[in-house]
Amino acid sequence: MKEEHSHGACLFCRIARREIPAHEVFRNERLVAFLDIGPIRDGHVQIVPREHYETFDELPLELCSEIMALGQRLAKAQKQIYGVQRVAFMFTGGDIAHAHAHIVPLVEKTDITSRRYIVEPELTFRALPRASDEALRETAAALASHLGG
Repeated sequence: MKEEHSHGACLFCRIARREIPAHEVFRNERLVAFLDIGPIRDGHVQIVPREHYETFDELPLELCSEIMALGQRLAKAQKQIYGVQRVAFMFTGGDIAHAHAHIVPLVEKTDITSRRYIVEPELTFRALPRASDEALRETAAALASHLGG
């Protein structure tokens, strides 16, 4: 169920209200899709509902369906632009408490992985590099043009 109190500090709410700039690839009255600034792969998009819901299981089914439909459109665009055969679609919710879906072109099968089947007992991770604004602008324009927007 949607939270009733103010979400003024929520990063994704602020992006949805255009208080914080983002490289948008899609926007309508219910959703906004923008490029992840620390992409797993070029073209990594996040789809967020403009209204605040903390987790994906709180989303109304009709809104989930709308997110999935946009995800499919984005996946088709990513396949054309990046020449990949598969695209990952996932709700993770690990970083920001605002329901959001990630759409990631899969260049390698390990682009989206699980700790459960990694052999090494000690893993280290580096921070993903932030994409340049110029690269994000070009990617956002390419994806938006494939969506017809």
